[in-house]
Formats: sequence, C-alpha cells, structure tokens
Amino acid sequence: MIIKKLEVGPIMANCFILGCEATKEAAVVDPGDDADRILMELAKSELKVEYLLNTHGHFDHVGANKRMKEATGARIGIHPADEPMLGELSRTAQMFGLATENSPPADFLLNHDDDIRFGEIILKVIHTPGHSQGGVCLYTPGHLFAGDTLFSGSIGRTDLPGGDYDTLISSIKEKLLPLDENTVVYTGHGPETTIGKEKQMNPFLR
Repeated sequence: MIIKKLEVGPIMANCFILGCEATKEAAVVDPGDDADRILMELAKSELKVEYLLNTHGHFDHVGANKRMKEATGARIGIHPADEPMLGELSRTAQMFGLATENSPPADFLLNHDDDIRFGEIILKVIHTPGHSQGGVCLYTPGHLFAGDTLFSGSIGRTDLPGGDYDTLISSIKEKLLPLDENTVVYTGHGPETTIGKEKQMNPFLR
C-alpha cells in the first residue's frame, strides 16, 4: 500500500493519501486543507482518488472536501453522527479565527464495521466516539488511521461539542487496544505511534 502523509492547514492536521500499487486507485483520509498540495501528490504518484474519507467532522480535517470533490469527483464519506457538521465548517472555523469552505454533503456514510474498498485495499471502519460523536478510525492489517481519537502519548480533546472523555477512553480501550501491538497508528496530528507503545506508555490509558 502506498501511504503519503501531508501536514495541511494552519492547525497542521495530518492528511493521508492511500494508494493501491496494483491499480493506482486511491483514497484521501482527512483532506483538511491545501487541496492543491494534495492534488499534486496524487498526480506525482499517478493515483486516481476514489474516496475522500473523513475520520470526523472538524473543519481542520474536512476543509478541502469541496475543492477535492470538484477536482476529482471522489465520493465523500463520513459517519452519520458527524455528517451535519459538513455544512457548518465556515461558521466553526470562524470561532477559531480561521476560514474554510463548507463541504458538500456526504455521498455515503461510514458505519461501524463497514468495508471501504479501492483496488486491492480494504479499510475497516471502526466507530470510536469521544472526540466527536461520529469519530471513526480506518483499519487495514498493520495500519490504523486514527484521526483525533488517539495520539502518540495522548488522546483527542473532549471539550468540543459532542466530545466526552469517558466515551473516548472506552472507544480506545475496547476497540483499538485489542488490535495487534505492532499496528502502526497514523494520528490526526503529530507523529505515528504503535498500539503496543500506547498500551505501555500512554498515561491516559493506564
């Protein structure tokens, strides 16, 4: 699997381009900003994006949905609990002194245990509420794209609307920590980590 990481936007959210080496079909996880950069990386690798996958509805992770969809025709997917947030991005960004465009509505919904297929790659949707009500992680053996659910040595903030600390801790402990300890966790901000490292070192999970 091709994996390319871009830090996008003023909040430096991680955007991931995932590509099938055999078919050159791709998905973009969390196109938060800087659509031109994302499109350039897709072109460099000769990848055709099929899906724009939103791990949650916060503007720093979905702000480039509109431009990416216009440029590629890719289908937008998000959990139903966060789908209403797509039409409120401009307003919520203004609360942080920033600007972004509202997203088009979702083309399909990411429900727990759904499979997302492109080329020879299958991503399993894991619903992990707590940072937001509709937060999801995307899993394929050896790789977990965690959005703002789990970070290296930390967890997602829970003081925004829809957040809940106990729910987030339960999501992580019940749904993520049982994964293979060598699974690489690609976080929504900051560096990668592993499930095993977070089991041993993350102070929020002890």
